[in-house]
Amino acid sequence: MDSKLKLEDRMLAAADPSQVEGLSRFFKTGPGQYGEGDKFLGIKVPVTRRIVKECWRETDWTGLGRCVGSEYHEIRLSALLVLVEIFSHARKDPAQQRRCVDFYLGHTEYINNWDLVDLSCYPLLGEWLLPQQDRSLLYNLARDGRTIWEQRIGIVSTMTFVRNGQLADTFAISDILLHHPHDLIHKAVGWLLREAGKRDLAALEAWLQGHPATCHSERSEESLPRYKQMPRTMLRYAIERFPEALRQDYLNGKI
Repeated sequence: MDSKLKLEDRMLAAADPSQVEGLSRFFKTGPGQYGEGDKFLGIKVPVTRRIVKECWRETDWTGLGRCVGSEYHEIRLSALLVLVEIFSHARKDPAQQRRCVDFYLGHTEYINNWDLVDLSCYPLLGEWLLPQQDRSLLYNLARDGRTIWEQRIGIVSTMTFVRNGQLADTFAISDILLHHPHDLIHKAVGWLLREAGKRDLAALEAWLQGHPATCHSERSEESLPRYKQMPRTMLRYAIERFPEALRQDYLNGKI
């Protein structure tokens, strides 16, 4: 296939109708589900990544804007992955990186499922903020995000910090989301806490056994340690790598 074809054309040509039903079910597109109404072409992520690698340099900003607003999930993902490529290849061009960040933040309404968030936010926003002292952007997204996807961006973007041994923001933003009602936020917070614990188990245990730095609800159990306040799914994800006896102690409230 001609690598000079536009990103959108390449993605449409890669459609696999036999995969549509399975992907639609996996990403919960039914009535009342978190991905309700989303449309799929049936393209698996490795195929999307290959197409992006082959044609990201030929994708202009107009095309990127059209793709990120596509009705098709995979085309939106391809646009976000192109944006990550542009950003990562512009390390000596802060203005271009800033343009990528501004584009990303200006199109969060289209970043509307967990894979779109998780495959794009920390290679872009996390990397952008890594050398900066002011990371309030992520705190604001976690606290005031208009959707669960913006809130998920707030916590998952801290993966870059964790991988660089900087855990404080993950713990602080987890406090903001400690009582969040949605399962997809519970999973994201638990995942990031688990990653933090892989770098510093003692720091994670101290966080689990401590108390929220600030109160984010009127719940009477605010005086309890965090691990007794956390949604069960969040806790299970956070302690997944603990030695089994210790994991059971946390699950049974014996710490």
